[in-house]
Amino acid sequence: MREVAILGVGMTKFGISEKTNLEMFAEAALEAIEKSGLEPKDMDALFFGNCLGGFEEGQLHMAPFAHAELGLPTSSPATRFESACATATVAIRHGALLVSAGVYDIVLAGGTERAAKMDTPLATRTFAMASQAQHEYGAGITFPGVFAMAAHMYAAKYGIELSELKKHMAEVAVKNHHHGTLNPKAHFQKEITVDTVLESMMVADPLQLFDCCPFSDGAAAVVIAEAGRAKDLMDNPITIAGMGQASCGPLYLQRDLTRVKAREAAIKQAYSQAGVGPEDIDVVELHDCFTIAEILAIESFGFYEFGKGYDAATKGEAGFGGKVVVNPSGGLKAKGHPIGATGAAQVTEIVQQLRGECGQRQVEGARIGLVDTLGGDLGTVCNIILRS
Repeated sequence: MREVAILGVGMTKFGISEKTNLEMFAEAALEAIEKSGLEPKDMDALFFGNCLGGFEEGQLHMAPFAHAELGLPTSSPATRFESACATATVAIRHGALLVSAGVYDIVLAGGTERAAKMDTPLATRTFAMASQAQHEYGAGITFPGVFAMAAHMYAAKYGIELSELKKHMAEVAVKNHHHGTLNPKAHFQKEITVDTVLESMMVADPLQLFDCCPFSDGAAAVVIAEAGRAKDLMDNPITIAGMGQASCGPLYLQRDLTRVKAREAAIKQAYSQAGVGPEDIDVVELHDCFTIAEILAIESFGFYEFGKGYDAATKGEAGFGGKVVVNPSGGLKAKGHPIGATGAAQVTEIVQQLRGECGQRQVEGARIGLVDTLGGDLGTVCNIILRS
């Protein structure tokens, strides 16, 4: 298997957009291609992520249409990926695997979503379709409900008063909104306080409005190349050091929602392939769809023992200058969450961090970064470790 690197990256501003999915993806993809010093004709294949285009725009099978928008060669295949919120990360992983295997030399991968185009009831309903239909979606399970149950389980399992846990969860939101103020492409760019979170409307007890990430529009893309070719094209390609992907079944088979089994399996694969451990990670973009989700993730990575990571944000250990900087982009919580694009935006942030291109939110001395994207109700997790 050949070593693989990332060249250019690109993304739109996340938030609410009047542009179509194809227009947003073209904007992000052309930025990534231009930053790579290449042209669309140089792309051997397109790995295109989108989840809900049928509901957003009545448009499916978008991959070949994105291919045409960009002017890629007819000989370069375009394939659509759907893995719920992990869609773009899975698309990037598949592109990297095929470059590593020698099938292609240079590919384009990423995703787009127009989630804010749907009203809140429709968006909530369609997101819940990533749950198992018979036993979860049909019973009224939504993602806020899943992570609300996880928060209750966490408090009970580790003997933490729920009111105390809620304050520490609120600190996660405060941190990530602060990081979002430093990111001009973030959906939300305003500071909040713990009281902002605790006084917001209840969504699914104990999760309140500011514990939850928004529905967002946006797109992001990356160019992936064989490492030797990458070094010929630019001075600072970022190596894909390790990748992992794993899957779990429906919630009734998982039972303990405080332990994301797919994440634990995926991160083990990524660490092993990269030859690193949790102590080597400088910066991480993780899946903070809800504040409790960040707490579960940092424990799964081995940054903390299980049941010990709930106060990391409160102690300042997950912010700039802390133990490991978590979500310097603002994360899903503040940067936003266009589900088909989220993973590519996470990769974009880590690549820019490792290149020292992030300005006020730059993580000093960052050399190894981790991307973590969770799809569905804990069913799919994809991890990517990047090295400068």
